Amino acid sequence: MKQIGIVGGSGYTGGELIRILLNHPAVEIDFVYSTTKAGKPISHAHPDLLGMTDLVFSDEIHADVDVLFLCLGHGNSTQFLLKYDFDPNTIIIDLSNDFRLKKDANFEGMEFIYGLPELNKVAIEKAQYIANPGCFATAIELALLPLAKAGQLNQEVHINAVTGSTGAGVQPSNSTHFSWRNGNVSWYKPFTHQHLGEINESLSQVGGTTGRLLFLPSRGNFTRGIFTTAYTRYSGSLNEAYELYEHFYKNAIFTQVSREEIHLKQVVNTNQCHLHLHQHEGYLLVTSILDNLVKGASGQAVQNMNLIFGFEQDLGLQLKATYF
Repeated sequence: MKQIGIVGGSGYTGGELIRILLNHPAVEIDFVYSTTKAGKPISHAHPDLLGMTDLVFSDEIHADVDVLFLCLGHGNSTQFLLKYDFDPNTIIIDLSNDFRLKKDANFEGMEFIYGLPELNKVAIEKAQYIANPGCFATAIELALLPLAKAGQLNQEVHINAVTGSTGAGVQPSNSTHFSWRNGNVSWYKPFTHQHLGEINESLSQVGGTTGRLLFLPSRGNFTRGIFTTAYTRYSGSLNEAYELYEHFYKNAIFTQVSREEIHLKQVVNTNQCHLHLHQHEGYLLVTSILDNLVKGASGQAVQNMNLIFGFEQDLGLQLKATYF
């Protein structure tokens, strides 16, 4: 059994990671580190885990774990790794944005690989350090990578994506508390979202010139999931586009191309991303849906761990959607 350490286990991504790993047949959680909840049961922060585990939050770090998951706020992973040393063989999977960009990938002798399996599967299998992609980034990259590789992404791309409230983290704010969020919708960070950097780097990795990405993220009045639509000029037929996408994702077990219209409930609580294509008067519309906490965060982190250890990619990730 691989021994797992989790740092930052009281938030949404940490809680989702604990849920997945408790049901993973090849791992065992050694510790869940917290400076504010040490000594308290895991179920104190995650009541749905009552009766599923006797684990308590720890104030101790065990440096010899096989895998360390960092579920810290953006900017905090670098500070944590400067403070603590780990076994030279420990695999580190970071869920923040600290190491996603190429300019940040080399840190204190550690080389972080961008952890999008549909893009970097071979590199991930050989990696020791993983920078897990952002949730919006995962949805948008999976929507656009086939076009980029085919050289069909040289025009402006208009992207709209709406995310659930869990995407903002567990700490309440003016735009996440129930009275404001319920029955409401709003945009934020128009055209300047922090995930654009990693998206552009990933698209450039497979293709040539990429047109400008005009990204408008929105807050939805639901808790989890991302519904993304992206459209751009496209000169081929709809059938050619489908063949392009189906070929690109033929070996991607968690990314499905649907010729039927899709909706968010299909993927909530799963590690799946579903894609749909629609053509209109010279434009191709790509719809992408995923769960921001699973495929957009903790599930993808476990998928990356599975690749590194040579496990089946879906080990511990055969999850049922909350469809009805």
